[in-house]
Amino acid sequence: MFVWKDEFSCNVDQIDSQHKQLLEIGSQLYNIVRFADSYDHYDEILECLHKLVNYTEYHFHSEEELMLASNYLPYFFHKQEHQKFIDKVNEFLKQDIDDKQKKITMDIIIFIADWIENHILKHDIAFSKFLNSRAAS
Repeated sequence: MFVWKDEFSCNVDQIDSQHKQLLEIGSQLYNIVRFADSYDHYDEILECLHKLVNYTEYHFHSEEELMLASNYLPYFFHKQEHQKFIDKVNEFLKQDIDDKQKKITMDIIIFIADWIENHILKHDIAFSKFLNSRAAS
């Protein structure tokens, strides 16, 4: 489900490699719920969520530094969007994941897929076009 596509590319190696890592975390979550088994996946889900929080904080900081360095005007809006993502994942962590593993994991997967469509494919691509146009100047 979380397979890298050329349309995701920002043509900025640093951002693209980080986005690929985020897709990998989404893929790990998808693989947990993909199998209709009765195993307890609580520890795996929690590990993926913590990995998601830690990696997105790293990625967002990296992306925001690029924005500041290039004087990207929508920086503050973008930073707010990043914070909303982290807040939402932290909300997931506060839920009773143990009793509702599949439902909550599916909610997270849908949230990540929505993030790809509405943030990466719109806002990150807009930033990358700005960044790439400055590099070409």
